Amino acid sequence: MTALPPPSRKKLGLVIDLDTCVGCHACAVGCKEWNAGGFAAPLTDEKPYGKDPSGVWFNRVHSYEVAATDFTTPAHDPGSHDALNLQAGQPQTACSSGPSLAQIAAQPAMTLHFPRSCLHCETPACVTVCPTGASYKRAEDGIVLVDEDKCIGCKLCSWACPYGAREYSHVEGVMKKCTLCIDRIYNENLPEAEREPACVQVCPTRARHFGDLGDPESKVSKLVAERGGVALMPELGYAPVNRYLPPRPRRAGQDEPKTPSNETPRESLDATALPPVLRWLDRVLTR
Repeated sequence: MTALPPPSRKKLGLVIDLDTCVGCHACAVGCKEWNAGGFAAPLTDEKPYGKDPSGVWFNRVHSYEVAATDFTTPAHDPGSHDALNLQAGQPQTACSSGPSLAQIAAQPAMTLHFPRSCLHCETPACVTVCPTGASYKRAEDGIVLVDEDKCIGCKLCSWACPYGAREYSHVEGVMKKCTLCIDRIYNENLPEAEREPACVQVCPTRARHFGDLGDPESKVSKLVAERGGVALMPELGYAPVNRYLPPRPRRAGQDEPKTPSNETPRESLDATALPPVLRWLDRVLTR
C-alpha cells in the first residue's frame, strides 16, 4: 500500500461559505471546462444528451431542504433538532453579533446548497489503500493527486473515501479527482490574481476561497477563525484540510403590523392615472 509523506507545513485547500452559496453550479461547470484540457484531462461524458447521462465531475453541488429549528420544544421532540448544528461552538464575533441561538425561539426552514469535492485530507484513506501508488499526497503543499499511468482502476480509493470525492472514468478505466488546479495555481504565465482554482475564479457570490490553511496568518485561516469554520466529519480521523463556513442565523418573517385605528391608512396608487410608460412598468413589477 502507499505511504504518506511527512506532514507538510503548507496546506493548500478551499474554504466554502455555505451562507452565500446559491447552488448555481458555476463551480462545477468552471471546473469541468478548465480540467477538460488540464492536468487531469479529459473529463469524459457518456451520453450527455441521452436519457441517462453520466460523466466525470470534480465538483458536485447538492441541495437540501433544512427543516425549521425550534429550540423551545423538548429535546426528545423530533422538531427540536438543530439540523445545521448552528447552536454549538459559535464564537461571538463582529460577523455573529446579536443574541445566541439558544436565545432565538426558532430558525425558519431553508434551502442549503452543499458543494462537494476532494478535501485533500492530511491522512487520506484513499492514498494509504492504493495498491500501486497511483494515489499520492504531495509533500510540498499537501495536495492529493492521482498518477493515471499507475492507476489500474480497482476503485479501492473510491470505496475508502468517506466523502465520495473520487470519480471513475469508464472511458479511460482510471480514477480521477480534484487537483486544486495545480496547472493554474503554479502557472507563472497567468496573472497572479488568476492563480487560483477555476471553481474559485468563477463563483459569482464569492462563496469559495483558496489559500494556505497551514498558515494561521493567511486570509483563509483568519476567515475560518472568524466565522467558526468546520471540517467535514472530523471524527473519522482523516483530518480534511478544506473547511466549511456554516450559515448565519436567519430571522423568520413577521406579519405586517396592523394600522392603528387612529392612524390614516396609506393612500393606494391609482395606476389608471399614471402615464402609459409608468402603467406598463407598474404591470411588469407587480406580476
